[in-house]
Order: sequence, then structure tokens, then C-alpha cells
Amino acid sequence: MRKLVFLIVIFLGAKSALFSQQKISWNDLTDVQFSNVYNANYDEYFLKPAFGTSLASLEGKKVSLRGYFLDFSSDEDPFFMVSRNPMASCFFCGGSGPESIVEVMFIKRPKYKTDQIVEVIGILELNDDDVDHCNYILKEATGRLIE
Repeated sequence: MRKLVFLIVIFLGAKSALFSQQKISWNDLTDVQFSNVYNANYDEYFLKPAFGTSLASLEGKKVSLRGYFLDFSSDEDPFFMVSRNPMASCFFCGGSGPESIVEVMFIKRPKYKTDQIVEVIGILELNDDDVDHCNYILKEATGRLIE
């Protein structure tokens, strides 16, 4: 009987670790400093992030985040983001900084519309050198609409 109880406890602990995620807020993503760095490939200056220790500790972890869904996809090239602000006030429109957007790579193409509020869950990747992608990327992501 003790073995059965022990196995159940181990199973429940493993299930919790496998399926749990850490909720993060937009404030968590502000643990970053930016500097202007020249990129020879584009002959432009870009903001290069230096992530703080609390943010760096989240890299590779499964996290969840709520925000405004943004769809910049074409038919053949899906590109989605979640933003702290709606489209009219997002980073690209001058309302915020690069710490206010997260690129999302969904497992399955979502059917959300721009500016709908969603919660996304995925593996957090911190990107400090690929200027073709956002500084924050959620990989293997799923999502749900918040009503």
C-alpha cells in the first residue's frame, strides 16, 4: 500500500511539473537595458538588449502571458505577436519600447483577430542578437481568448 501511495505522489508531482507554467507580467519583461549597436548587414543601428538576472532566469521555461494579439502574417508566412498595448499604441507605432512585445510561434495557427486579448503559453526564448526576430519569443505556444 505504501508503494502505491508513493507512486501516486510521484505521478502527481511529475504531472504538475510537466503541465505547469509560470505566469509572467509585462513588468517582468522590463528587466532589460538597451544600447544602440550597429548592424553591418542592415547598415542600421538596432537596440541590443542586456537582460537582467530575474528575466534571464525565465529563459527556457514555460510561461504564460496576457496581452493584445497582433497578426502580421501573410498567407505563406505566419508572424504573430502579443503586445502590452493594442495595435494603435504598440511598439511599432511609437507607444512603447521593444520590451512591450513578444513574438509568438504557435504550434497551430490561431484564429484570433488583431487586438483581441489572449493568454499565450510557451517556452520563453530571450533573443539578444537576431534582429530579424523580437527580443522575446514564445516557442511551441498555445493560446486562449480572454473574454
